[in-house]
Amino acid sequence: MKRDRMALMGAGALLVVNVTALDAQDGKSMVSAHIEEHGTTYGAIAQDIWDLAEVGYLETESSGLLQRTLGDAGFTVTPGVAGMPTAFVAEYGRGEPVIAILAEFDALPGITQDRSPERAPRPDMGAGHACGHHLFAAGSTAAAIAVKEWLDASGTPGTIRLYGTPAEEGGAGKVYMVREGLFDDVGAVLHWHAGDRNAVWGYSSLANKSAKFRFYGVSAHAAGAPERARSALDGVEAMNLMVNMLREHVPQETRIHYVITAGGNAPNVTRLRRGLLLRPEPGSAERAFHLRAGCGRSGGRGQGHGHRSRIRGHPRHLQPPAQRGDGRGHAGQPGTGRRRGVRR
Repeated sequence: MKRDRMALMGAGALLVVNVTALDAQDGKSMVSAHIEEHGTTYGAIAQDIWDLAEVGYLETESSGLLQRTLGDAGFTVTPGVAGMPTAFVAEYGRGEPVIAILAEFDALPGITQDRSPERAPRPDMGAGHACGHHLFAAGSTAAAIAVKEWLDASGTPGTIRLYGTPAEEGGAGKVYMVREGLFDDVGAVLHWHAGDRNAVWGYSSLANKSAKFRFYGVSAHAAGAPERARSALDGVEAMNLMVNMLREHVPQETRIHYVITAGGNAPNVTRLRRGLLLRPEPGSAERAFHLRAGCGRSGGRGQGHGHRSRIRGHPRHLQPPAQRGDGRGHAGQPGTGRRRGVRR
């Protein structure tokens, strides 16, 4: 008799598993069918965002397009969350679990491309989607709406929520959304990225911290009175030389990127100021960053002039608001916290 009861329990368990698998398959088929049926619409959204190519925190039209699309599909849309005009949350459903999907939509400055698989820059544009965020935005929106349709059709309890996250390219919009507690009730967050193949990746990302260094010199005629000049560009180059030497002595996970933002316009003019944006992405961000900041101080002193450094407003270790100036600064925005060197 005991054996019979165990057999019945086993059959019951098998039945539950089979029904669950069947429901999951039906749900997958329904979601896939929605994507196929509305593929042209979502493709047009992606191409519109491609043409808009708006950089971080300025994605007004791209964000608005996504919000309208989700609102028309029945989502409750909350714009301007976490003090960012282009951030939003779109929600549909009831109860738990709360499943979140992220959507990025910012472009990269200084790189453009026409709708062509061959290299075809657009001289009329100042930015472009070199990282595929136009697909990211449209794909996440399509997924959220498809799941919403399945929730309606199946009567399944739960909430699907899409987060419009601005300024991924160096602005860390998601950090401010986390600080505001917008993810506190979320059971799982789904994140993906456009690529040339389908794959599941199971690794973490590096920490990221960046700063802008300004070097100040003394202007003079480069040929008539070179001994009176102190070149700010020399300080930048000295710093870069020392930073590149440090590559030999940092953890292997470390990545260091920089750009000279103001190098001058003519070689016979010794200008007063030069700028350098440094973005290390080390395994130990804080320690490695200050090593590079030390190179900046040395570069300025070695050339007989001062320098000033500014920590950009997106440290991804969630720096407490009290340490960020007014506590609300965003990268490239007024109110960003600063850390300065000596100016002479």
